[in-house]
Amino acid sequence: MKKIAFLLSCGLLVGATSAVAQTKSAAPAPAATQTAPAGGVAKAIPVAEYYEGGQEAMYAFIEKEMKYPVLAKRNRIQGTCIVSFTLNTDGTTSGFKLVKGAGGGLGDEAMRIAKLLQFKKPDYAVLTSLPIVFKL
Repeated sequence: MKKIAFLLSCGLLVGATSAVAQTKSAAPAPAATQTAPAGGVAKAIPVAEYYEGGQEAMYAFIEKEMKYPVLAKRNRIQGTCIVSFTLNTDGTTSGFKLVKGAGGGLGDEAMRIAKLLQFKKPDYAVLTSLPIVFKL
């Protein structure tokens, strides 16, 4: 009889401990991780300081100009494409390269959008990469 009582109390103790552990892990995340700038990119992009209006304005322009490729939309392809380029001292861009594509024509669309961006003149040439998020 003592063994049964002991086993029942151990079972209750384990059940109570797991219930407390579950409620602690359900705490909300810090405010810094909950908010993300436009485009879903939470990290600051260094070249965005040379864009008129900053990073939020740059991603607003990207969202406005984005034309989701038909093939990608039909196949429900989404993801992040990364375009690398050089921002020259006169404000022009050159040397575009697709570092990461998501397929379905999203890489080509990311390159097209990146080529449309107009930047202010930096003091020195900046080699940078720009993530462009495609989400249905």
